[in-house]
Amino acid sequence: MPRVFVTRPIPEAGLKLLYEAFGDEVLVSPNDWPIEREELLRNVVGVEGLLPILTDMIDDQVLEAAGPQLRVVANYAVGYNNVDVDAATRRGIVVTNTPGVLTETTADMAWTLLMAAARRVTESERYLRAGRWKSWGPQLFLGVDIHGQTLGIFGMGRIGHAMAKRARGFDMRVIYHDQIRLDPEREAEMGVSYVDKAALLAESDFISIHCPLLPETTHAFGPAEFACMKPTAVLVNTARGPIVDEAALAEALKSGRLFAAGLDVYEREPEIHPALIECENVVLVPHLGSATRATRARMAEMAALNLVAVLQGRQAPNCVNPKAIADCRL
Repeated sequence: MPRVFVTRPIPEAGLKLLYEAFGDEVLVSPNDWPIEREELLRNVVGVEGLLPILTDMIDDQVLEAAGPQLRVVANYAVGYNNVDVDAATRRGIVVTNTPGVLTETTADMAWTLLMAAARRVTESERYLRAGRWKSWGPQLFLGVDIHGQTLGIFGMGRIGHAMAKRARGFDMRVIYHDQIRLDPEREAEMGVSYVDKAALLAESDFISIHCPLLPETTHAFGPAEFACMKPTAVLVNTARGPIVDEAALAEALKSGRLFAAGLDVYEREPEIHPALIECENVVLVPHLGSATRATRARMAEMAALNLVAVLQGRQAPNCVNPKAIADCRL
């Protein structure tokens, strides 16, 4: 019976599938916090299936520690920048992710951050809870309008599409930038227009980031970009933290170069840049993009199904490195 290691407790829907397939050979780290490096290296030895969380760095050292038996790394996330996919591919190890299932839920969170930042919701709530609210005032916590404004989407993947769909209800003009442009027919159907990055920065009232983290997107938003944005603009990031230069963002928010921001992800999670903590005009939440009961359960189920498929000699539904399949030890 194949041995499986899960680096952190996941929703029961996924664990149930693993226990049904592999019984007592499933080991789950009991702690609901990121696994220590030494514990990870110790527990992967001899396993055939590994189910890590996006906070676990599955690099060549971990793959080496696991040994030649390891056949699949089923990442519990849509992103997989925490896994050294090239190293896994060289070893014939299948890497999988959980795409699609969290699209709408993450778009909901991005929209939540956009609205909360635009209307200064968290800032005004802190003011109220502190007992400082004495009266309605004509200039109390003035925000910026959302309806009829321009939404810029940086990265038109699944979540970008979902954001564009939501913008229709607010009568927004939607522009986007991506390495790959949509077909003109698709653009017309969605009511979106392609622009270069410079135009996206200059014309957007709101920019929502939905690109993957790659070398070329690391710090894609820094001092130069913030200098080109409207001082009334709002930046939202639910993608990956390192896409935004947090120090530069804090400076832009403090100086009035940007109106507000909403962040769900950070450069060095769970560490938040101290200067951002000091900013009243940023909404900060602890990586909650997919955090609904239904979505997290579906992610767990999908990750488990990917792992079970490979260990039972079938093709993984969501393989991100198909080159490994030819060499995979099925």
